[in-house]
Amino acid sequence: MEWREQSTVSCDEAYLEAQRWIEAVTKKKFGSSDFRSALENGVLLCDLINGIKPGIIRRVNRLPTPIAGLDNLNVFLRACGKLGLKEAQLFHPGDLQDLSTRVTVKAEETSRRLKNVLITIYWLGRRAQCDPVYNGPYLNLKAFEGLLGTALSKMVLFRHC
Repeated sequence: MEWREQSTVSCDEAYLEAQRWIEAVTKKKFGSSDFRSALENGVLLCDLINGIKPGIIRRVNRLPTPIAGLDNLNVFLRACGKLGLKEAQLFHPGDLQDLSTRVTVKAEETSRRLKNVLITIYWLGRRAQCDPVYNGPYLNLKAFEGLLGTALSKMVLFRHC
């Protein structure tokens, strides 16, 4: 997924809305973790998708290991595909890796990777709103307008499911 920021609007609104929605659907808090840290082990994301479509993920690996986290992220992304998201709408599991200790990685790269995660959450939230069976909390799609560019957002917001 390639990211193009088409607006001067900050991503902060999208991060806050994504966190609010994930917490509302899963009934679990991010706690003191930042956005990346809260999602890196994939547990909250698996719980999110099970909140949208119960039972789509049968087993969440709750071991505190990097391999367990990678497994959860891959299971989450496959479940997104089952719900109809296209590969271009999905982040790469490496987008949630902690790169802060790598000297060669710039802050812009970390930011781009997290925006990829936001895009997937946006499309998942949109898919949930189109599902007639889903009756949980909705994601405020308008909060993502600054990330997607206003033209794309308006087209997506006003188009029927």
